[in-house]
Amino acid sequence: MNDIDIRKVVQEELNNIAPEVDMAGVDPKADLREAIDIDSMDFLNFITAIHHRLGIDIPEIDYPKLITLDGAIGYVEAKLGLGKT
Repeated sequence: MNDIDIRKVVQEELNNIAPEVDMAGVDPKADLREAIDIDSMDFLNFITAIHHRLGIDIPEIDYPKLITLDGAIGYVEAKLGLGKT
């Protein structure tokens, strides 16, 4: 899996939660909860979906690291050993 694959997975899971949003138009540094208008339960569903789809553990203390699109992608890359430390 590479960074393009990870970006695709993250965007697909966000689209599952907010299908009306064009992810191409979302600022990668914006707070996803505001950018795609999701609540805390939707955000938790996103975290859970990433966990199940990619098999990575995401402890609650790390949730803030996934608040932005870039943050989520970077976090997943790091967990899969692809990111820069």
